[in-house]
Amino acid sequence: MPLLYLLAMVAIAFWPVPVDSSAGPQLAWTLNWLHDHGVPAFVNYEFVEFSANVLFFMPLGFFLAAGLRRPITAGILGILASSLIELGQHLFLPNRFATFSDVVANSLGCMLGVAVWLIVCRIQSNRMARKAPIS
Repeated sequence: MPLLYLLAMVAIAFWPVPVDSSAGPQLAWTLNWLHDHGVPAFVNYEFVEFSANVLFFMPLGFFLAAGLRRPITAGILGILASSLIELGQHLFLPNRFATFSDVVANSLGCMLGVAVWLIVCRIQSNRMARKAPIS
């Protein structure tokens, strides 16, 4: 599963054109419809893009933390990966837009993935402690 996720991440990150370019009209229509039905105006394209980047990087944080068993290192590697992706887009993909807000969103997603891993570890530890025989 982590390998499939990483392959998808690389494909999406280094796709030669923005991955949402064909979805623009549908997204605009959907956002207009949502706004007409009470969704606040701050839920706009930038909000959706930022949120998607957060969600996109959460598995990376989880998988790095689970594989390394070092949450701080996992978080740092996630920030580094995000920065390198944006740098690669800036240097080699003229149709892509490298932005600092993407680095922030990706890093936040990675940190949230690490946090989820820590919560899962805590829950498992508590369950094991309850099952341990009392001596």
